[in-house]
Amino acid sequence: MTIRTYGPNAVDWEQRVDLNRLREERLARLKSTLERSELGALLTFDFSNIRYMTATHIGTWAMDKLIRFALLPRGGEPVIWDFGSAARHHQLYNPWLEGTKRARAGISTLRGAFHPDAGIAAEVARKIAGELREHGLAGEPVGVDLIEMPILAALQAEGLTVVDGQQAFLDARRIKTPDEIALLTQACSMVDAAYEQLYEFLRPGVRENECVGLVAKVLYDLGSEYVEGVNAISGERCAPHPHVYSDRIIRPGDPAFFDILHSHLGYRTCYYRCFSVGSASPAMRDAYVRCREYMDMAIARVRPGATTADIAELWPAATDFGFADEEAAFALQYGHGVGLSIWEKPIFSRLVSLEHPETLEEGMVFALETYWPAADGWSAARIEEEVVVTAGGCEVITKFPAEELLVAGRRYYTTGGFLSTERESQSHLNTKAGRHD
Repeated sequence: MTIRTYGPNAVDWEQRVDLNRLREERLARLKSTLERSELGALLTFDFSNIRYMTATHIGTWAMDKLIRFALLPRGGEPVIWDFGSAARHHQLYNPWLEGTKRARAGISTLRGAFHPDAGIAAEVARKIAGELREHGLAGEPVGVDLIEMPILAALQAEGLTVVDGQQAFLDARRIKTPDEIALLTQACSMVDAAYEQLYEFLRPGVRENECVGLVAKVLYDLGSEYVEGVNAISGERCAPHPHVYSDRIIRPGDPAFFDILHSHLGYRTCYYRCFSVGSASPAMRDAYVRCREYMDMAIARVRPGATTADIAELWPAATDFGFADEEAAFALQYGHGVGLSIWEKPIFSRLVSLEHPETLEEGMVFALETYWPAADGWSAARIEEEVVVTAGGCEVITKFPAEELLVAGRRYYTTGGFLSTERESQSHLNTKAGRHD
């Protein structure tokens, strides 16, 4: 299987990502999952599930507000209730929602910001219950992904049975369509470019937050929809790993690793790379080699029919690298599905996978992450690769080089007993040869 990387633009002279097919196939998978379940309908307040169900998006500013909701009745078509003028926009520009028939104005409680006596929760429940009654589903369980307590109480007051629907959404999204795989690959190609510029920029004296700013600019310039986060960790912050960047100034000999998470047409990346800055100590090089070995062994086992346990058992136990148990070390030796959100199915971890394995299938896309602390007690290596499960194994879609530890920034040389940078050393050599820059 060859996964192609297209340009982000639509063209008439080449078949690229087919967005109409993307919308249709996602909805078909969700409908099929609903039909196989005991649910009468799926109700979503989660932005990723809303997008998967309705192919709508109103920006990242609203992602934490739970202000919009959508319903898929068994045997019916999805209906979305959206924020203010967004509903009107869907009616005009989203023909697959059939105008006002399935794109409607509606608002939830703004995470409780509305006065409780305003009746907003009751109005949400009224809208949902009315749609279910129209389809003859009022007596069937309604599967919900995320819900606020006032909305839950209001739905129950309408006589509806509300149950967990998260697994149905995640099961539908578990296998990616060809267009989803293409978009995930495009998203990774944008991070490839960001790492190229970061590698050129990274040197002693820059700060972690400057690296974050550079990566964000590269991605937005390339057309990223949303830079979800850039995890920049350097020096002694690598062990333990805090998962958040700071204003620390990077010093000669520091390890530095980065995780770049962004969205291209909704499809995310989770993509670590690890460097040494200026120089690399023997302890850091050894840690990187071991970290890479764990990654390579895991990738070699990825194929349809293998399980998450087959992968997780290759990784070291938490006690092998200084943690009390698997919960304490969670996400350091780790794998997770990637799609419209992170994390999706399947999950790879010694915490759960050995006793509750999941079978790998063609079309899954997931990230594998490995970590190893260096013997010096403060350095550490961190690597992550995203892979697509193919008929005969897998294909890695994160392409920035990671087979060996890369040393970024100016290398240091001894010249006449003094430490000097590569540029200064070259100038010294040029002067001895009678040349002057």
